[in-house]
Amino acid sequence: MDAKQTDIRGVLISVTGARLLLPNASVAEVITYSLPEPVPDAPAWLYGRIRWRGWRLPLFSFARLAGLAQQESEFGAKVVVLKALGGNPRQPYFAMLTQGFPRLVTVPANELISAAGEGNEPPPGVLMPVLLRDDEALIPDLAVIEVMVVEALNLPSPSPSQAA
Repeated sequence: MDAKQTDIRGVLISVTGARLLLPNASVAEVITYSLPEPVPDAPAWLYGRIRWRGWRLPLFSFARLAGLAQQESEFGAKVVVLKALGGNPRQPYFAMLTQGFPRLVTVPANELISAAGEGNEPPPGVLMPVLLRDDEALIPDLAVIEVMVVEALNLPSPSPSQAA
């Protein structure tokens, strides 16, 4: 089998205190940060809602959610619009605050190494810390983050038939 077939197109995204590695297919668009409308009684990591293509998307801070930073700079910040995985037709996208533009990377399967320490529990919202060549990154658990966002917004979860 050709080694190129195991390559994955990824995106390295800078957030305060870390870099995230996501599949390129999970990113719908990168937009300029704009002040979100607040969500009453939301946790500190949920900044509010922004408007995008007729949708009101929840905007969250991964750095705050994962406990990497208490504050994030909004100066020069970008917003990555992510495709939701849960199948909720009322919330097909959500948005994450980032620091700068994402960088496209090719991820060879044999060069992605788990950096998880023995017995160390990853922070909330983190699936796994990894090394890609010499770059440290976190792979976010988008499914868990999506559930956390939906719960913070008090939206009804999709039924099993909607999620399929």
